[in-house]
Amino acid sequence: MINTSIPWKRTGGVDVLSNKINKDMWSSVNPDNKVPFPAELDDLIRLHYLITSRKVTKILEFGVGKSTIVFDHALSQNKNAFGNYVETYLRRSNPFECHSVENSKEWIETIKRSHKTKNVFFHYSSCQIGTFNDRICTFYETLPNICPDFIYLDAPDQFSVSGDIRGISTRDPDRLPMSADILALEHFLLPGTLIVVDGRTANARFLKTNFQRDWTYKYFNDYDQHFFELNEDPLGPYNAKQIEFSTT
Repeated sequence: MINTSIPWKRTGGVDVLSNKINKDMWSSVNPDNKVPFPAELDDLIRLHYLITSRKVTKILEFGVGKSTIVFDHALSQNKNAFGNYVETYLRRSNPFECHSVENSKEWIETIKRSHKTKNVFFHYSSCQIGTFNDRICTFYETLPNICPDFIYLDAPDQFSVSGDIRGISTRDPDRLPMSADILALEHFLLPGTLIVVDGRTANARFLKTNFQRDWTYKYFNDYDQHFFELNEDPLGPYNAKQIEFSTT
């Protein structure tokens, strides 16, 4: 069951952390803008809460940023609290890792210099235009060979993707990000997997339209985030035990 309820700090009756940052109309579609967007504190707190409350063991993150640091801290807490149980009862290889995929070497090095992470593995990959079921979309060239129970989709941006299909690309202000990596991985994912798509509404709808398995979907307008949970019967006893572990 998708649950994002978090007790927010309130000041003067105003939910401070949920106040979203208003950006310039063209800032998110300006290919010359090299300045990262300010961190949304409510989003970061929510992500930390999701990782700890669901006892996540492995994260696949598309796009390195402040979320990467939050995931690192949350996984450390999970490892301290549940490491012995996971090692004894769950079939999870190399648990409590975050694998972050990023198409900017410079941004990876920036995060590495500014924060010493313990549980994060950085993966550089270029992005290419391609198709999924004849629909134009984008793919990272390489992905980490892991089985995540939590996926966070916040990249790539539309201007860093190379190539075109019959003249069509995402490198135009009127285009939209359209990542399809999760679709290619769908049938490797375990029941109980949770996906969070940060903004990227067209991309989230593309995923929802093309998913083939039984996903529970919820969009939270106040957060501008999309949630997908793989709601299927367990594949076997180990998967069943993991689902029970993450939901109790």
